[in-house]
Amino acid sequence: MPHSPQEKKRVLGRVRRIRGQLEALERALEAGADCAPVMQQIAAVRGAVNGLMAEVMEAHIREEFGAPAPSEARRTERVREMTELVRSYLK
Repeated sequence: MPHSPQEKKRVLGRVRRIRGQLEALERALEAGADCAPVMQQIAAVRGAVNGLMAEVMEAHIREEFGAPAPSEARRTERVREMTELVRSYLK
């Protein structure tokens, strides 16, 4: 998770934009909008969420792997945790 004030502000800004996109999607669905613009909006939301995930994942990687692990066991655990995160994201 981004911890610096700048990173946190940037991530929260992304979340707020995604919320706005989802609210626009909800309004379009309620209004009975055509499929093409709705699918385009869904694709935009997906792209925004992927961008958010990439930013948070990058911060996590920097925090976890920016410094040497105190032990081989901890290094192995950090790699396992990161691998699980990537796998769950790619599902």
